[in-house]
Amino acid sequence: MLKTAFQRYINNFKGFTREIWILAFITFINRAGTMVLPFLSKYLKEDLHFSYSEVGWIMVCFGTGSIIGSWLGGKLSDKIGFYKIMIFSLLTSGLMFFVIQFITSFVGLCISMFLIMVVADMYRPAMFVSIGAYAKPENRTRALTLVRLAINLGFAAGPALAGLIIMSIGYRGLFWVDGATCIIAILIFWIKVKEKKKSAFTDKEHPGEVLTHSVFKDKPFWIFLFTCLVSGILFFQVFTTIPLYHKEQFNLTEFQTGLLLTMNGLMIFFLEMPVVSYVERHKISKVKVVTMGCFLMAISIFLMLINTWSGVLIIMMLFMTVGEMFAFPFSNSVALSRAPKGHEGRYMAIYTMSFSLAHIASSKVGMEIIEYYGYQMNWFVMGILGLLGVIFGIWVFRLIQKEHKIL
Repeated sequence: MLKTAFQRYINNFKGFTREIWILAFITFINRAGTMVLPFLSKYLKEDLHFSYSEVGWIMVCFGTGSIIGSWLGGKLSDKIGFYKIMIFSLLTSGLMFFVIQFITSFVGLCISMFLIMVVADMYRPAMFVSIGAYAKPENRTRALTLVRLAINLGFAAGPALAGLIIMSIGYRGLFWVDGATCIIAILIFWIKVKEKKKSAFTDKEHPGEVLTHSVFKDKPFWIFLFTCLVSGILFFQVFTTIPLYHKEQFNLTEFQTGLLLTMNGLMIFFLEMPVVSYVERHKISKVKVVTMGCFLMAISIFLMLINTWSGVLIIMMLFMTVGEMFAFPFSNSVALSRAPKGHEGRYMAIYTMSFSLAHIASSKVGMEIIEYYGYQMNWFVMGILGLLGVIFGIWVFRLIQKEHKIL
């Protein structure tokens, strides 16, 4: 029984091209090395002694750079190719991490954080486009999921390693490691993967398909992006307001909060690929699955209204994790499938921008609501926002049905 289950799990990882495995591997190296980010606000507050307000502004510059970088990365991927953008982004941001540790002024950090994120986040849409080029169409969602697993594993390993580095050589060590991993990852990619102008798996009958309409006129895509934005805002609460709530309401330690996040990471690692394979095999509408994911996230946030029993935090995290497994891998796939050939870059740019925006909105809106009205009001507002995202998801599904496109 166990052997059969294990074999079935392993089968989910079969059928990928060599390039997709290399892409997943370098993404893991890159994300495991992304150690500055989880400790950035701590570094700014404790090492450089900035006020909360100044830390907030530096983080806004960080998020704004991320949005612009995502847009530029997608636009340039269509113009000059994803391969060049990926190499430029990781190589340049790696070198910039070496330099940024020597900048300690408020204005200097605002500018440098903005610039480094413009360059670093050009990588994300380019990487999504590369999956479209190197993966077979029937494996595309699973390939996106494999890369997401690599990101999750990298994020799980990174903070623990970062803690050891801070304890042994201080925060400066993080900048050296972060920069080095960016450069090592992209050198592996450059040596092992050759540039591909066009996918070998694209439609042979219509190789020169041109863009018939602007991305800005793709109504279902924009409505769908609202559901993605809402899902992102709800999910990022896990990293912004919820850890503070754990401490203030239930007096949980950092270790206990960490255990809940570890549970999230392990569930994603073991269950996401089988879920994706099941949906692919049974040809279930991906828009429907994303909408269900948003609904489960909304329930997860509403559960936080129960503030007298700490066990609810485990149930809440279970709902949030299953919602994440439904929403994120399939929303990638839907966004990519909406794009006409040769214009995947700008679609994936706008898609990744929605998550950069969600990151800014999640912390800023959540913190403001909590400061003025308390945690309970934040959970209520976020839950209602989640239900609004679900309504938009149903609307998109109906619009796409009218187009006779099954996503």
